[in-house]
Amino acid sequence: MSATLEIRRPSPHVAEVWLDRPEVRNAFNDGVITELTEAFRGLGADGELRAIVLAGRGKAFCAGADLGWMRAMADYSWEENRADAARLAEMLWTVWSCPVPVVGRIHGDCYAGGVGLAAVCDVLVAAEGMHFCLSEARLGLLPATIGPYVVRALGEQASRRYFVSAERFDAARAHALGFVHELVAPEALDAKVGEIVAALVANGPAAVRACKQLVKDVAGRPVDGTLREDTARRIADIRASSEGREGVQAFLHKRDPAWK
Repeated sequence: MSATLEIRRPSPHVAEVWLDRPEVRNAFNDGVITELTEAFRGLGADGELRAIVLAGRGKAFCAGADLGWMRAMADYSWEENRADAARLAEMLWTVWSCPVPVVGRIHGDCYAGGVGLAAVCDVLVAAEGMHFCLSEARLGLLPATIGPYVVRALGEQASRRYFVSAERFDAARAHALGFVHELVAPEALDAKVGEIVAALVANGPAAVRACKQLVKDVAGRPVDGTLREDTARRIADIRASSEGREGVQAFLHKRDPAWK
């Protein structure tokens, strides 16, 4: 039984991972980091899974580092700080590299490392009125381990501002910047998350995983001969696959594909 997470399986193809430390605003500590890493490793290896929802209990999505954990870190040596940061970096990488699409349900405030956790999701749905904050500079720190993911998701120019200013910005601003995909009233949050999950589940499961990987592999690369050859190979592979053949035949014959 998890001490920091609630993992639900509402259907064979969908999993929900809930941060479940509402008394500390779902803040990170060693236990949360370890359990998130293990949870996403296991879920990523599940061939039946087509969507994961990442959410939080209580008032906040995630408030960053737990205060008790921060007090302990105040006395860490350089080596201990390095090891601790490496565990956080591994957790973020595990969620980001999970082959199953991850939908972030951001119902409440999301600070510091919590912004990093939001940034490694594939789709973000946020409730109106919640806030984000990359608050590390206020403490004389920097958002280093979350930085690669936040810069990709928030954008370089916006990251320049919010990394150095540590200003709060609301969900509407995050949506305008492209960090949040869907901005909805709090009471509409679950319906919108459910709508996106339903769309994911309706698609070819192998194709969805391949699409997620494709974005990672082509982002930022020059459109040269190597990339053109790589993408031609990928479409040939999936067209020749059983799922690809089934999907095309279902479309041509106006019927549902077998995976539905």
